[in-house]
Amino acid sequence: MAVLEVETAPLDDLRRLIPFLDARAPLLWLRKGDGMAGIGQALRLDFTGPDRIQQASAAWRETAAAAVVEDAVHTPGTGLVAFGTFAFDDESTATSTLIVPELVLGRRGGRSWITRIRRAGEPAHSVTPHPTPLGDEYRLALLPGELGADAYRSAVAAAVEHIREEDLSKVVLARDLRGHLPLESDLRRALVELALGYPDCWTFAVDGLVGSSPETLVRVHHGTVTARVLAGTSSRGSDAASDQAAATALAESTKDQGEHRFAVTSVMDALRPHSADLAASDEPFTLKLPNLWHLATDIAGMLSDGSSSLDLAAALHPTAAVAGTPRREALHLIRELEPFDRGRYAGPVGWVGGDGDGEWAIALRCAQVAPDGDLTAYAGAGIVADSDPDRELAETTMKFRPIVEAFG
Repeated sequence: MAVLEVETAPLDDLRRLIPFLDARAPLLWLRKGDGMAGIGQALRLDFTGPDRIQQASAAWRETAAAAVVEDAVHTPGTGLVAFGTFAFDDESTATSTLIVPELVLGRRGGRSWITRIRRAGEPAHSVTPHPTPLGDEYRLALLPGELGADAYRSAVAAAVEHIREEDLSKVVLARDLRGHLPLESDLRRALVELALGYPDCWTFAVDGLVGSSPETLVRVHHGTVTARVLAGTSSRGSDAASDQAAATALAESTKDQGEHRFAVTSVMDALRPHSADLAASDEPFTLKLPNLWHLATDIAGMLSDGSSSLDLAAALHPTAAVAGTPRREALHLIRELEPFDRGRYAGPVGWVGGDGDGEWAIALRCAQVAPDGDLTAYAGAGIVADSDPDRELAETTMKFRPIVEAFG
């Protein structure tokens, strides 16, 4: 096992993190201007299979236990950290990975820092990173992939038939868009668009997966666990009156409220064994994003068993918000109706610290960029017994908007 030597020191306030990133291989976790930018790669740990997140948790415990850490800042994200992204499906061919950068620049609550990480015996990093100008602008057209509009409507109709005839309450079906980025394209441009356009979301970049997710899968900090569940969606109105009407209609929608309850129940059931005082808000609230309204519920509690953020991500994934309920039946139907491997879409993405604390989102509103420039984006909708194929298609179109605009 590689023994890592880690040193975190304070910095003058960093106003912007994205310009410090590698243009082709950015590592980023950012929300409302706070977060971390990773540069280089000191260690990479890869995982596959049904127990990929559990494997990662065990490997990370060993890595953290062997590390030598000096941390003069002591805030979430300092010391030893790894950025991570995990495949959605147990049968996916996509690699799940934890990446420990050589350098981390961080900012949280007005405090900034730099963390230098190296393998024991290697020379210490002496270079201080500097921001670099963004590359040339580009415009990428994203076109229908393996599941076009008509095929998606047919898949939704088939799912509704399954739900009405079998013991299945909800299934989340996704469709794909595809494009190609020239190899010289600067991925930081898309990240700037996402971070500025969706400041309340987690803007992330890990191993070619880039996006801005509104949904916190789980956050662990000093013994507390929190999560935010999103399920139930409506487009924003064109003016103040229609916008408020859209929010009210969503809050009163029997279909969306039912879909939301499934998602909340799945998260509560997964977290309850790890927290004796777990509690959720009594009623979902409407969460406003630049292009959508979501029904949202916040969940919080104290950890009672010493689980790490990776342990809880393993317990939670996949939630009903991105798979369906019951889980096993929903996953079987997804494999039957979706003609592609989702890869890391709808899987956990985020970071974990040496103490096991961390922040993990569900990889939504995202695209995977391959080393050769091929780009694939996914968006899904929750299908229940009274779902309408045209409405669900329109919902996926709304959810594609952040990525379509960031790259186009």
